[in-house]
Amino acid sequence: MPQPTEEQRKQWEEKIKNMSPEELQELQKQQCIFCQIVSGKIPSKKVYEDKSCIAILDINPAAKGHLLLLPKEHYAIMPQVPEKVLGHLSIVTKNLSQVLLKVLRADGTTVFIANGTAAGQRAQHFLFHLFPRKSGDGVIAAEERLVSQEMTMKVKAALEGRLLKLLGGKKEVAAKESKKSELKAETRPLAAKVQEPEVFITSAAAKRYHKEKCPFAQNIPAANKVVLSKEEAEKSARKPCTCVSGKKIPLVKPNDGQRKEKKEKKEKKDKTENHLRQDQENKGNKERPSRAKGKASLDDIANLFK
Repeated sequence: MPQPTEEQRKQWEEKIKNMSPEELQELQKQQCIFCQIVSGKIPSKKVYEDKSCIAILDINPAAKGHLLLLPKEHYAIMPQVPEKVLGHLSIVTKNLSQVLLKVLRADGTTVFIANGTAAGQRAQHFLFHLFPRKSGDGVIAAEERLVSQEMTMKVKAALEGRLLKLLGGKKEVAAKESKKSELKAETRPLAAKVQEPEVFITSAAAKRYHKEKCPFAQNIPAANKVVLSKEEAEKSARKPCTCVSGKKIPLVKPNDGQRKEKKEKKEKKDKTENHLRQDQENKGNKERPSRAKGKASLDDIANLFK
């Protein structure tokens, strides 16, 4: 194809300058290879299609199974894509990633967007790249690059205000959340420990609930153990053990009625035992005198005839 002359190039530039955004988009669509793939003018190896997008195999794959997911409408870069379309593309990307993992038995998947020529975008049609990965495959190997803390804070300051304005947030809230995040990062082990829900141990017939490390809780058989959340324990009719409340459990003293009943039971028991003891003694006394007087028993008489 012959190269355009300098005059033709200037004419094209002047024509493009005078075009409306809609006319520019239509011109890009006419020149876009992916729009021609969508319309079927250029053949492709299609693996998925719905009313909003299609997924095809890349002709120059970075790895076996490299897919391109693109919207059917022409959008040059991500900011032009409507949120509804972008959300749908994300859902399809998730499902395609799962299929690649299962079918090709991959260790992982890489999903990325080249947004603009500086980011590696070669065609002016927004799309997702997806391809399976194997451990140590060396695909997209990049040297480690470290950015100084000072530069990181400058970038944060530059982005934060713009993002808050764009997304409708409040700087005070964002600053507070940022401070909380930094504090959590510094004390992550402690924070993780505090966030664990507190549970208590009891049994179906027990009147108290205990902490997990309480000796009483550890003595409850596994088959009878009942685990309660803090809210469930407090709402139940059970009372907290000393391990929970930190207070000693008061001993319940019997009232006068209980004392009297206990005393009567003891007296009755003693009386019964005294009667039994006396009966045994009387029986023994009756047997001993009969032998002392020389009276023969029936056994003694029977022995005479042997």
